[in-house]
Amino acid sequence: MTVFPDITPAIRDRAPGLRGRLIANQPLSDLTWFRVGGPAQVLFTPADPEDLGVLLAALDPETPVTVIGLGSNLIVRDGGVPGVVIRLGGKAFGAVEIDGETLRVGTAVPDMRLAKAAAEAGLDGLAFFRGIPGSIGGALRMNAGAHGGETTDVLVEAHGVDRGGNPRRFTHAEMGFAYRHSSAPDDVIFTSAVFRGRPGERESIEAEMERVTAAREAAQPIRERTGGSTFKNPPGAKAWQLVDAAGCRGLVVGGAQVSEMHCNFLINRDNATAADIEGLGEEVRRRVHETSGVELHWEIKRIGLDRSTVSR
Repeated sequence: MTVFPDITPAIRDRAPGLRGRLIANQPLSDLTWFRVGGPAQVLFTPADPEDLGVLLAALDPETPVTVIGLGSNLIVRDGGVPGVVIRLGGKAFGAVEIDGETLRVGTAVPDMRLAKAAAEAGLDGLAFFRGIPGSIGGALRMNAGAHGGETTDVLVEAHGVDRGGNPRRFTHAEMGFAYRHSSAPDDVIFTSAVFRGRPGERESIEAEMERVTAAREAAQPIRERTGGSTFKNPPGAKAWQLVDAAGCRGLVVGGAQVSEMHCNFLINRDNATAADIEGLGEEVRRRVHETSGVELHWEIKRIGLDRSTVSR
């Protein structure tokens, strides 16, 4: 198992007013849906956005910073993640406040919870979030969408903290949304967002959410250890169809397998390593390119070091 040098004392020396929790060499596998990967050199859970700013302003600029959310669309490599891994949580990042047709939401809020809160308030247009197994922070970063809706359709503005510890605000236009992408600066850690719904009937909104849930359960291996959709859909095509046509449905590498139910999903079927899962994905990409000429691009985020690159 990877063991990084403990840099928490140096961080506390640079930021004596820090109120959040710092843990050295914290295993990350239990924080991801795949249940694989090595530790964070330091895992930091800030008390609130101001505390996050204190840490970022105090850190050595050379110290890597990585943000994780619910771990649903993530591979943490077996060698772990150097530097500081930040995971938002608690009341400061987990609140949903409704004012008329707008919802102010912390970025640790699960997408499904936002959909439920909107439905309970009789606000339509956000039911698609019921089908996204992530948090609002990830939705902002990748313009998450499902069942005909995308984050860009309902976002008003987003708030965050940049690498220098400065608060930042982004209008919808400044987010630069595209398919599964935002062009907001990579160093910004989103802390909250404002969404707008439209008046609707709670019963019909909840019925739509039930339809989304049923469709997801029927088509996706949601009860497996998986990371959601693996590859982005290429222009004019469906990733799963290309994977299927390349003969990859059910393909196995080590303990990882392409799902038989939905072949744009990879699953940890038998104590897979992160290397098994990523290697399987790369083999799928190779076969799809070989058979169709199409280059698939990862939708799942991959972070950290390969075990082979970590000194022992």
